Amino acid sequence: MNRRAFVKAAAITLIAGGLPLPALPQAGSRKMKIGIVGSGQVGGTLGGVWVRAGHEVMFSSLDLDHDKALAAKLGAKARAGTPREAAAFGEVVMISVPYRALPEIGKSLAGLIKGKVVIDTCNPFVGRDGEIATWAREKGAGLASAELLPGARLVRAFNAIGASQMGEAHKEPGRVGMPLASDDAGAIAVASTLVREIGYEPVPIGGLAMGKHLMPGTALSGEHSPAEIRRIAATLK
Repeated sequence: MNRRAFVKAAAITLIAGGLPLPALPQAGSRKMKIGIVGSGQVGGTLGGVWVRAGHEVMFSSLDLDHDKALAAKLGAKARAGTPREAAAFGEVVMISVPYRALPEIGKSLAGLIKGKVVIDTCNPFVGRDGEIATWAREKGAGLASAELLPGARLVRAFNAIGASQMGEAHKEPGRVGMPLASDDAGAIAVASTLVREIGYEPVPIGGLAMGKHLMPGTALSGEHSPAEIRRIAATLK
């Protein structure tokens, strides 16, 4: 089969399967623009690794001075802006904020993240986030985030490993797996490339309904080899 026929056949397969076909950044072939909403420990750590890997990263949070200092420390490929500016800048957007902030984030960024790959690192903690965390835990964190961030090509990742460990993963690439949950195969492909650049081996475990298992305190929390993640995930519902 020639290339044109192959692409046509692949498109027909995707359409038949009900999957959307908007353009996605080609993570494996070029460097990307990444917008980070929430540049605390997780967002700052991951964004810093991606800058060093050659991507352009815009950091944003409620403290623009912090973001400017972080960008200045990381060099020319890092910059700082508001959450709306970061969401507009990024071909891929990572949201890493307290879960109680997600409803407002979803409203304020709705038009900017629609159709984009969005990596959700957020975890609902009842003691910190209140009623919305209770709701999200009952619904399942992946499905809840999808409801709060409508239109995004959501991938749940980086949810159950500490930020300090994330910053060290590149020293032993592929030793530790990173479970991913998404309903979008194309978004998983893009996120997987970024996960590898952090130093983890991406391990898709299923759709967003499985995102409830990507939290501290679950069987998949902490560091596991890729094979261990696959074994554990096979026992989950």
